[in-house]
Order: sequence, then structure tokens, then C-alpha cells
Amino acid sequence: MAALKERAVEALRTEGFGVLTEIDLQATLKKKLDKDHLPHLILGACNPEFADQVVTLEPLISTMLPCNVTIRQLPGGGHVVAAIDPAAAMGAVENPAIEPIAAQVRDALTRVIEKI
Repeated sequence: MAALKERAVEALRTEGFGVLTEIDLQATLKKKLDKDHLPHLILGACNPEFADQVVTLEPLISTMLPCNVTIRQLPGGGHVVAAIDPAAAMGAVENPAIEPIAAQVRDALTRVIEKI
């Protein structure tokens, strides 16, 4: 999991994203609910250029930031890396000016996943 996290952070960096938050979901659920889960990490990533563009067009879009990238262990021992689809999420705002930016963010996150 640590190696995947490092690769994810580096892949995000190459696409202009920084990691703003890191949530260890496994540890959080154990602490709060005393429930056992497989390792599951949520990285809150932000590309300041894209964030500036969308917040300028639609300030309430900030409720959908940052973009989450998750790394979770599967029961068989493998891992899954996934990212939010920003085009789908930001589509809820119904501002057509955001659509091309959201598509660029989706493309960047797709490249991130491919690099991991």
C-alpha cells in the first residue's frame, strides 16, 4: 500500500496536482466504529490551475473539491486505484462553462490512474 501511495502521489504531481488531504479509512472506521476493514486510503488531490478556473466560474463548485483518489486493498490481496469522475460530479452545477475544464481534469486523473 505504501508503494502504491508513493506512485499515486508522484503521478498526481506530474499532472499538476498536490495532495491536500489523506484519510486512512481503515483506521478511521476502526477508531470510530471498532469495525475491521481492509486497508483503504483516500487522497484529496487538487490542481491549483484547474481549481482557480472552476471556482472563478462557479464559486459553489468548491463543495466538490478536492478530487478524491482512492487506493484500497482487495480481499484476495490485490489493490484497486480509482478516482472521482470530475465531469460527472461537476455536472451537478449545471454551468456549461465548466464542462471543458471538468473534461480536462478527468483526462488528467485518467492519466494518473494509468501511471499507477
